[in-house]
Amino acid sequence: DVPNVVVADEGDGEIALGWSNLPYRTMRSWDIQAYSDLYLIEPSTGQRRKVVEKVRAGGFGAPAGLSPKGKYVYWWDLEQSAWKALNTRTEKIVELSKGLGQLWNRLHDTPSYPPPYGLGGWLEDDEGALLYDEFDVWLVDPAGRFPPRCVTEGFGRKHHLRLRVVDLEPDEPAIDPRAPLLLSAFDVRTKNAGFFRDRVRGDQLPEKLLMAPKRFSTPVKADDADRLLYSREDFREFPDLWVAGLDFSGARKISHANPQQAEYLWGTVELVEWTSGDGERLQGLLYKPDNFDPSAKYPMMVYFYERNSDNLHRHWAPAPSRSIINITFYVSRGYVVFVPDIPYKIGFPGESAYSAVVPGVTHILDMGFVDPKRIGVEGHSWGGYQTAYLITRTNIFAAAEAGAPVSNMTSAYGGVRWASGLSRMFQYEHTQSRIGGTLWNALHRYIENSPLFFADKVQTPLLMMHNDEDGAVPWYQGIEFFVALRRLGKPVWMLNYNGEAHGLRQWKNQKDWAIRMQQFFDHYLKGAPAPVWMVRGVPAVEKGRTLGLELVEEGRAKRAEDR
Repeated sequence: DVPNVVVADEGDGEIALGWSNLPYRTMRSWDIQAYSDLYLIEPSTGQRRKVVEKVRAGGFGAPAGLSPKGKYVYWWDLEQSAWKALNTRTEKIVELSKGLGQLWNRLHDTPSYPPPYGLGGWLEDDEGALLYDEFDVWLVDPAGRFPPRCVTEGFGRKHHLRLRVVDLEPDEPAIDPRAPLLLSAFDVRTKNAGFFRDRVRGDQLPEKLLMAPKRFSTPVKADDADRLLYSREDFREFPDLWVAGLDFSGARKISHANPQQAEYLWGTVELVEWTSGDGERLQGLLYKPDNFDPSAKYPMMVYFYERNSDNLHRHWAPAPSRSIINITFYVSRGYVVFVPDIPYKIGFPGESAYSAVVPGVTHILDMGFVDPKRIGVEGHSWGGYQTAYLITRTNIFAAAEAGAPVSNMTSAYGGVRWASGLSRMFQYEHTQSRIGGTLWNALHRYIENSPLFFADKVQTPLLMMHNDEDGAVPWYQGIEFFVALRRLGKPVWMLNYNGEAHGLRQWKNQKDWAIRMQQFFDHYLKGAPAPVWMVRGVPAVEKGRTLGLELVEEGRAKRAEDR
């Protein structure tokens, strides 16, 4: 009845932590942050004793941890938004984070308890732990001998830098307080990244080693040399490998894995800001084609999924994807691509998307280089739901693609995530779907946020993909919306890749999907001829024998590869 056990001191300790959520598993159908009981176990005898009961801790992972030497059990108490520690000898519980202010995620916007910013590790001999707030690193003493101290001296908050510990000795279970401390840095305003050096002891300010408009991987230290290996990237720069000293001096690129990129049009990206319908300042990403002409009128694609502005310097290799548009591919072909951040109000996920996306699109239109009659929108899963919702509220889009969308929250609430067997109730009551109530005490919210009930308002041509082995969103959700729009005489197409999951797994299907989605948007946003599968469809008896990708032009079929 204690299914999870971890032993201290890398498995050689005299104490172990066990945890069990068995008494509370029924709760997981509607509350993924269910309770657990914590146990102390003597590995030599197997004797155990329950030390904490009904703790609501952690989340999808382990609810608690054990310090390297086993002196303390520690956890994030979700209900109290505090780090707790239990002395394994005295069984006394202390609040590690007392007096530290907000250590939980400020951007948390689901109807659940917020997660912490994190824990950076334990010092040798369990003498202290490093905790994170939004920007800085704090040292806390579980024995209560000294008050919490900001290791980074408030430098992160002052300069809007998110500072986090980089573990250069992953084989060592604890942090040497005498050694230099490498910190990663991320500027939440500019999205620049880099590294600083600090020390656990002392009152020195973090020392800047490197900051650049790039994205860096976590450095790896050589076993027998003071050298670091890492990758760096931006939208135009492929993430090649670099080596450098421990202070990032003498940095040298040692790979050149993508020379062919120079032969292709690529594009640029910039950070944009606008004001939402709720008066909140938002950020997003705006991708423009190479040789951009501000006096021209471009077609634009809009893609979204939660928040993506922190990915300003992410490199997107042009390749078929499991579900969404490939940004680089579309930009290379002359599209502008807009990726807005979306914050949410509990109970109003659809309206929240509208309040963020539509003013964002209007802001881009005001810049003057996007054709207002050639705007497309695309999203998958949660983004697919929001796409379906948006086209019931606005006609600003000339074409839309909604992948694996929930269209009817009233039926989806009673469904099952087939891959895990979990009931879908928790999603609506406490997590991403953000309704914040049950079907019985918030029925109006389920209806108001369901695109199906407003399908008669849709005027935008819609392409959908929903596969019959989707383990996350039951594919009957796509069917409900498709047959409703078909009954209403709306322009709608639905693709089902037999045997495929929530996202396409087979390369051939990924390629096929990329081609069909391109044909769909090129037709509506660029005036390209429509393919056979859009004009006449592919009859069931022809499935697997013909793809219907030929373009219909002037009464004759023209093969897609001959365009």
